[in-house]
Amino acid sequence: MSYFRITDWESAYTSDAYVVGGDRWPAAWVEPAQAFRDSLAATGRANLDLAYGPGGRNRFDLFLPAEKPRGLVVFIHGGYWLELDKSYWSHLAAGPIANGYAVAVPSYTLCPDIRLAGIAKEVAAAIGKAADMVDGPVMLVGHSAGGQLATRVVTATSPLTAPVQARIRHVVSISGLHDLRPIMKRTLNEHLHIDAAEATAESPALLEPVENVRLTCWVGGAERAEFIRQNALLANIWTGLGAATNAVVEPDQNHFTVLDGLADPAHPLTRALLSE
Repeated sequence: MSYFRITDWESAYTSDAYVVGGDRWPAAWVEPAQAFRDSLAATGRANLDLAYGPGGRNRFDLFLPAEKPRGLVVFIHGGYWLELDKSYWSHLAAGPIANGYAVAVPSYTLCPDIRLAGIAKEVAAAIGKAADMVDGPVMLVGHSAGGQLATRVVTATSPLTAPVQARIRHVVSISGLHDLRPIMKRTLNEHLHIDAAEATAESPALLEPVENVRLTCWVGGAERAEFIRQNALLANIWTGLGAATNAVVEPDQNHFTVLDGLADPAHPLTRALLSE
């Protein structure tokens, strides 16, 4: 009988070093994101840098379909709560928009200037502001640290208002970080300052989902083992707490390419996100 123990937490949660050409991300997203914004702005379908709060990074972009939106998708970016902003991800709105949905992409204040609970409150404010502007059901999708935020706001201690919460039809966490306790073991916690109390309060896997949550956890089959484990973890736990859940491992995709499906109107990831 053999046992497995993680001894290198940096390796377990570092993706780019284990992908051929991994150092080209996130810069590889900049050009397609800018081209997408320019294209929609040219047709009056890009509302950029809309304020949802008083902070300098409390801004979101709202992209609109050609006709009246069927509903709203909110994409919450990752970057270990320490880096990146809304400008890297605009092109990922293409799939939902082609299916008739508006897409909001917010930035938020980054650690160490804020704690994780504060980021969750900012994300909830962004969702609420975008939901005020677009009628219909709301779908949340987040990547990596954004997966933690997308699922955190549909827990029993959610900072979302009840009316907005009631409109949420589906939450998709892509390569999400759902249990924050392992992240405390990484050197980047010198900047995040997650302690045991915060890990307990902000880890979706340690929280109760709100009623009627429908959750899909989606991860690439070529990702680090810990991301695959965290993907299965939340779906497993929330199933036992009454949520409707699904866990998907997309073959051959890594931590970066796993997002590509959102730009494709017919991709299974886009279809899953928008499913009834």
